[in-house]
Amino acid sequence: MSIKVEQLTKFYGTQKALNNVSFEVKKPEVVGFLGPNGAGKSTMMKILTTYIYASEGAAKVNDFDITTQTKQVQQSVGYLPEHNPLYLDMYVKEYLSFNAQIYNVTKSRVNEVIELTGLTPEAHKTIGQLSKGYRQRVGLANALLHDPDVLILDEPTTGLDPNQLVDIRNLIKTIGKEKTVFLSTHIMQEVEAMCDRVIIINKGEIVADKTLKELREGSQQIIVVAFDYRVEEAFLKSMPNVVNVECSYDFMYEITFDSTEDMRSYVFDFAHDNQLKILQLNQKNANLESLFRELTQ
Repeated sequence: MSIKVEQLTKFYGTQKALNNVSFEVKKPEVVGFLGPNGAGKSTMMKILTTYIYASEGAAKVNDFDITTQTKQVQQSVGYLPEHNPLYLDMYVKEYLSFNAQIYNVTKSRVNEVIELTGLTPEAHKTIGQLSKGYRQRVGLANALLHDPDVLILDEPTTGLDPNQLVDIRNLIKTIGKEKTVFLSTHIMQEVEAMCDRVIIINKGEIVADKTLKELREGSQQIIVVAFDYRVEEAFLKSMPNVVNVECSYDFMYEITFDSTEDMRSYVFDFAHDNQLKILQLNQKNANLESLFRELTQ
């Protein structure tokens, strides 16, 4: 078992940040640790990486106890914290080579992680010259230097632009084919794009633990569509199997269908028949969204 958490509790003074939390993560698996801000996600990450200690309970990472075998845990885990700490005056390759010495890994491994994370064009620059997306890549490269079996990533896509998001998502999905990736986020779209399974935490307690496959087996789906001008919601409800329509922003609508069939083709045909231009068309997991709202409100 890559990660095993048993009845873990954490107090900050009198405040209980985690309350009797238990779960397991196998290899290879990409697990999204989902919850609203302040739910306890970062606290769990810090405990699993031995940055802080739990008040009660136990946990193992790669079969190493987080309390009694902290060095072994640190050696077998790659960690990207929410606020990625970097030496901005160092060059990319210089920074990774410096950390490689700490991990006692070869220089060839530095070149490998630079190529793996797409840093080759930026390797000659100082970290301070890099965009937010490339700084995240440096953090990921550093977490991968010692070839750990488990990656723990705290909000790895925060602050990235759409192009950077796609690149980082694809990188994490690729890594997750061979390793265990445990990532925290409060963005449901990130879970859908990268994860095999979702664990939802709220107010320090686990409130759901499901695979994405289980969540997708439901019949409801949400189609997000943006047209070139405003459309009456009643008009959109004329499409088959529509149960709800919401204008989320300007000319963008979230249309909920009760159907196992992919309804994007119906939305496309509707736009064509009514001489509408589609500016955006995406599908969301209605079951994950509704489950999150139900369990965290």
